[in-house]
Amino acid sequence: MFLPSSKQFEFWALRRKGFANIDIAKINSISRQAVSRALLRMDEKVAKTLLEMAKASQIEVESLNSRYGILFGYSIPLKVNAIIFVSEKRGIQVWYEHGGDCNSCERYRQCIELLWDFADEMNIKLEKVANPTKLADELFEELRRLCHAGGEN
Repeated sequence: MFLPSSKQFEFWALRRKGFANIDIAKINSISRQAVSRALLRMDEKVAKTLLEMAKASQIEVESLNSRYGILFGYSIPLKVNAIIFVSEKRGIQVWYEHGGDCNSCERYRQCIELLWDFADEMNIKLEKVANPTKLADELFEELRRLCHAGGEN
């Protein structure tokens, strides 16, 4: 199962932030090969976790990028696009594409914070908007570009 407090996860998070394997190795005083092996294992764990969450949430997988910890899909029961992602701060998250009046929602603050936190983790600069739905649309469009540019699993 997914262990976000593991050393492998720390290596994975550093790589996602743009650190090269050799730099991760130097930071941790280990060989580059040890980092590479740990990252391969972590990529497998991330992929397995994302796929398990998709199955449990009845989300049909469109694409998965274990390097970034992102799965794009389609919710069969809700009939909307969905994204499952690994957040260093918040763990595994599922977001469903939706519209509505975010300003009157009791989860408004949690949604805004989640989206801003994940954008920061991914080093994505977003427009300052107060609507979580619009913010999510912008963030996830940027993530699609990032994942497709970086290759898919």
